[in-house]
Amino acid sequence: MKVGMITLGCDKNRVDAEKILANLTDYGHIITPNPSEADAIIVNTCGFIDASKSESIDAIMDMAKYKEIGVLKTLIVSGCLAERYKDELYQIDGVDHVIPLIDNNKIVQYLDNFDKIASKHSGRVLTTPEHYAYIKIADGCDNCCTYCAIPKIRGRYKSTPIDEVVDEAQRLYDEYPTKELIVVAQDTTRYGVDLYGQPKIVELLSRLCKLDYQWIRLLYCYPEQVTEELITFIKETPKMCHYIDMPLQHINDHILKKMNRRTTKSEILSKISMIKSIVPDISIRSSFIIGFPGETQEQFDELCDFISKGYIDNAGFFGYSREEGTFAYNLKNKLPKRIINQRLKKIRDIQSAVMMEKSLSKIGSVQKVIYEGIDYDKQCFVGRTQYQAPDIDTKVYFTSDDIVEIGKYYDVKINDAYYDLIGVRL
Repeated sequence: MKVGMITLGCDKNRVDAEKILANLTDYGHIITPNPSEADAIIVNTCGFIDASKSESIDAIMDMAKYKEIGVLKTLIVSGCLAERYKDELYQIDGVDHVIPLIDNNKIVQYLDNFDKIASKHSGRVLTTPEHYAYIKIADGCDNCCTYCAIPKIRGRYKSTPIDEVVDEAQRLYDEYPTKELIVVAQDTTRYGVDLYGQPKIVELLSRLCKLDYQWIRLLYCYPEQVTEELITFIKETPKMCHYIDMPLQHINDHILKKMNRRTTKSEILSKISMIKSIVPDISIRSSFIIGFPGETQEQFDELCDFISKGYIDNAGFFGYSREEGTFAYNLKNKLPKRIINQRLKKIRDIQSAVMMEKSLSKIGSVQKVIYEGIDYDKQCFVGRTQYQAPDIDTKVYFTSDDIVEIGKYYDVKINDAYYDLIGVRL
């Protein structure tokens, strides 16, 4: 069959999708990016918050239209929304199969009427540009934040053994011209506790850094488990990007407690101080929930003050989404959507001003940039520094008198900035 796939949501879900695609190709199916050519389409969904659920449902319904015109034979729904709302998804016209997460590696059976015995596949078909790849080191989560449905969707935290992670990373490097490996899990700093009785993230990173990747980037580090050992390792290991993603979600102690976060404002400030004292140039990215039930104006203003001080280099802000099955679902004092949107705009404006100031401070510096493509509107090449993760952070726009190749690194002198950096290749 010709099989198409749409994958939505986080990079952890992307890794699942890439393994599904590899399994399908192992059994002789052909992957097509064009849904109008596909005999079967898989929509690998996200079910984390309302916006992602709506996006997933829209994608399913869009793909179902190909069945109406007689092009598509089979429509399969997988991913977190499939795990969370299996019965409801079967009510969408055109959906043939809704696959729970545990059966991702068996999707080939649904395409071949169960004539084939599916096996666990450890390969990948990259859906990112080939010069970078994500590697998921664990699934599930034990943190039980009151707003989050991930533990109910993905289950308890399950680390992948170190040798298996390293073997997968080696195969990725051997098969693709991958330069950057991005380490992800729902909570990367917890890695290994369930298997080895203690965190093993530094040991894992040490093993990964022995491979031939040029950059290794670490995402989703819960603050209470970001240790001096980890930050010192980042400082002393050339392949480690001076970058850490550390979801904080809020800064007010009362809100943090209601969220069941395991840290306080003073601990967060101390942690940031420790990180930047060891690696002064490190870029800290974080995420924050705005409008959690009961969030007062004073508590929001406290968060705005924290953001305005520039502790966080890049940030994502999300309006609170009321999710079934979570403890926060039944909390009182829900904020009107209008208030949440007003607060989102204000805090994003504050962070934008911080980012502008940080970008302007880079003028005159020389940055190592990985080249990723061309912006034809700006008539510039586009890339990233070690301080910028793909898709979620700012970029570097630069010119060059000589030919540049995607996935190669170049020294770029920064001569201007407007959130993104602007420069010329040396």
